[in-house]
Amino acid sequence: MSRQRFQLPLSKEEGLYSDLDPSFEFKPYNGENSYNNTIRWLSSKIHKYKKLLILLVFLLLVSTFTSAPLVPHFHSNKDPRVVIILAANEGGGVQKWKGPQEWSVERSSIANKKKYASKHGYGLAIKDLTLKRRYSHEWREGWQKVDILKQTMRQYPNTEWFWWLDLHTLIMDMDVDLEEYLLNSVGSKSYRTVTSFNPIGIENHVPYTDTSQPVDLIVAQDCGGFNLGSFFVRQSEWTEALLDAWWDPALYEQMHMAWEHKEQDALETLYDHQGWIRSRTGFIPLRSINAFPPGACSDQADNPKFFYCESDRDFVVNMAGCEYGRDCWNEMEYYKKLAKRHEERWWKFW
Repeated sequence: MSRQRFQLPLSKEEGLYSDLDPSFEFKPYNGENSYNNTIRWLSSKIHKYKKLLILLVFLLLVSTFTSAPLVPHFHSNKDPRVVIILAANEGGGVQKWKGPQEWSVERSSIANKKKYASKHGYGLAIKDLTLKRRYSHEWREGWQKVDILKQTMRQYPNTEWFWWLDLHTLIMDMDVDLEEYLLNSVGSKSYRTVTSFNPIGIENHVPYTDTSQPVDLIVAQDCGGFNLGSFFVRQSEWTEALLDAWWDPALYEQMHMAWEHKEQDALETLYDHQGWIRSRTGFIPLRSINAFPPGACSDQADNPKFFYCESDRDFVVNMAGCEYGRDCWNEMEYYKKLAKRHEERWWKFW
C-alpha cells in the first residue's frame, strides 16, 4: 500500500486562506476593551450575588474586630493572657429606665476600660447585666457574675487570668501593667488567711487547707467583707469547680432571702467552710485594685486603708454603693478629671 503524501498549500490560491472573506482584517489586541469586558462581568456578578457579599463582609468585620461567640475569628488565634470583664447595663430595662447621667456613667466606664485594654494588649469582654427572666424562677436575679464568668472562660479558653470590674469603677493609672503589678508574683503579693484582717468574723482555721498551692482567686476585703467589684480568677480546674459550687442551686434557693449581698455572701460561706477553697484564695489590700471614694464604708471614714489617695496614685477607684444616696455621675466626673490631670505630661503645658 502506497503512502499518501500531504503537502500544505503555500498560497492563498492553493487554498490556505480560501475560506476567508477577502475584506477581513486582523485587528491588534486591545487591552482597554478586555478591561472593560472584565469590569462589566464583575459588575454583573456582584449585582447577582450582592446579598451574599454583604453577609460575607459583615461576618468578616465581626470576626476581625470583635470577640463575638459562635463566629469564627480570622485574626490571631492566641487569646490574651488577661481578659477584663466589664459589667454593663446593670439592672437596665427591668427595674427602671436609665436616665442621661446613668448612660453617661456607663459610656465613661466603658471608654476607660477600652483605653486601658488597648494600651496593654488585654482582652475586654463587655457583659450585659440586665436582669433576665430566665433567672427569676430560681430566685437568682442579679446573680449573673458567676454565670458570666463561666461564659467568658468558654469564650477565651486559652486566657490565663480574668479580671472582673463593676460598672462604677475607673482605672486611674493607665501605665500600670497587671502582670508586673500583681499577676507575675501574686504568691508574694497576697496573704492567704484572714487572720490579719477579718471584718465579718470568718473562721480563721478550717481543716484540709493547703496554702502552699498556687493562688487562683484574688480578692480584696472592705469593711463589709469580700469585695467583688474588682477581683481576679485564674482559668484552671480548681476555678471551674469553684464556679460550679458557687452557682449551685443549694446555695441561692435556700439562702436567697437571707443573703443581702447574693454572690458575695455565697462566696464568703464557701470560704468559711471549705478548706479546698481556702487553699487557692489570696487576699490583697483593698486600695491595690479597689480604692473607695469618700462616702463608701461610712463607718470607717477615718480609716485610710479603704479610701483613694491621690498622692499615692491608687490604681483603681470603685464608687461602690454610689446609687444609694450618693451621686454616681458627679463621682465619675470628678475621678475622670483627676485621672486626666495625672496623665498630662509636663511638656504639654508649654
